Amino acid sequence: MSSYGQSDVYIPAPDARAAGGGKSLQRIFVPVDSFGQSDRALELAARFSVEVGGQLRLVPVRMWDPVPRSGGARFYPETSAKATAVLYQALTRVWAYGVPASGVVVDAPRHRVARFIAAEARSWGAEVIVVSRRPRTAVGVLLLGSLSAQLMREASCPVLVAPEGRR
Repeated sequence: MSSYGQSDVYIPAPDARAAGGGKSLQRIFVPVDSFGQSDRALELAARFSVEVGGQLRLVPVRMWDPVPRSGGARFYPETSAKATAVLYQALTRVWAYGVPASGVVVDAPRHRVARFIAAEARSWGAEVIVVSRRPRTAVGVLLLGSLSAQLMREASCPVLVAPEGRR
């Protein structure tokens, strides 16, 4: 049993699939962001990947909003260059662990981010998705929702929600 922070995570043997133990959890999918909210998930996924001999897929999501009365135009608060820079920074961090990793920038409408993350994870063949829980008040979750909760409903594989770090 391995321990990361405050929670214990059971890591199956790398040959668990061959032994009939189900999925080996070696294809690990991690949505990343430019705000540092995904740092805990990224660290957890990298350490987990080292132990199981896995590989990571890192995905920054560029959210967009439709522009009213524009015939389908989109407004992106984040530039493509910024999203690519976020991806490269995250890749550099996990490569420091010696973990094989790749990534792609995904564009998604703001109200369907979880659905687009789940679809990208499914198309890559992810065996687990690792996300961070954003610190929010109950009112904030009620008004804005929770990406991790939405992702658990949308994903076709297990979703591991990394605990918040101590402040």
